Amino acid sequence: MVEVMSRLNGDQLSCWERDGFLVVEDAFSAAACETLRARALDLVDAFDPTDDVSVFDTNDQSHAQDDYFLGSGDQIRFFLEEGVTDGSGRLTTAKSEAVNKIGHAMHDLDDVFDGFSRDQTVESIASDIGFIDPLLLQSMYIFKSPRVGGEVTWHTDHTFLWTEPQSVVGFWVAIDDATVENGCMWAVPGGHTGLPRRRFRRDGSGGTTMDVFNPDPWNIDSAVPIEARQGTLVLLHGSLPHGSGPNTSDKSRHAYTVHVIEGQSVYPADNWLQRAESIPFRGFQPRS
Repeated sequence: MVEVMSRLNGDQLSCWERDGFLVVEDAFSAAACETLRARALDLVDAFDPTDDVSVFDTNDQSHAQDDYFLGSGDQIRFFLEEGVTDGSGRLTTAKSEAVNKIGHAMHDLDDVFDGFSRDQTVESIASDIGFIDPLLLQSMYIFKSPRVGGEVTWHTDHTFLWTEPQSVVGFWVAIDDATVENGCMWAVPGGHTGLPRRRFRRDGSGGTTMDVFNPDPWNIDSAVPIEARQGTLVLLHGSLPHGSGPNTSDKSRHAYTVHVIEGQSVYPADNWLQRAESIPFRGFQPRS
């Protein structure tokens, strides 16, 4: 077994445990980020927007009821921004700006995303924060294009990527500089210590449902912006309330996220994200 070198120091680990998020600057080079951007744009270029795709809107979860979304756990699929098509379904803006995100298995199905997601930096940090048997669960390339990039409402990742016990951590990478002006993330420091409030799951009849344990909204009065230069890695605890505003600026805010879970946790069969048995979740080992 190859020894994984530590990346985080004691102060960083203390911040992670206290705040539920951690900003690691210069985790990836500008060249690595630009390579990922180029690959994402290549995928979009080959994408046919006249296919039966979903509109991704966190204020309206209707996309979560369709087969295109529910079958994306082991696919590379494209999700559009709200309001980028006309009454006939034709795009009203450039294709590269109309896509909200690509998901959810690029890290296993595409060589470029595979290499980026399984970079030694990610593996080392996963070990540093306590993962024993880390599995890469899902990936998303998020575009947040100028003037059309939509809001992501306040949520926790555990709600959507449930394990027992909670184990999911988001590894979010700034492909562009993320600022308040172009819709950077916001989070509630220490908010990860609260009990789960919601769980999103399959309902057993082909759709999804949201179990609500506590209907109260999160207190976001103490929320802080997480501005991040290109190449910065932001760790997000699965129970941390976070969100982002729309991009009303003229600058893009591309980002890439891979979510990691603990293989020793239970991954329920009614989680929305499922895979064919032929494509199991995989850790940091190379593809066989």
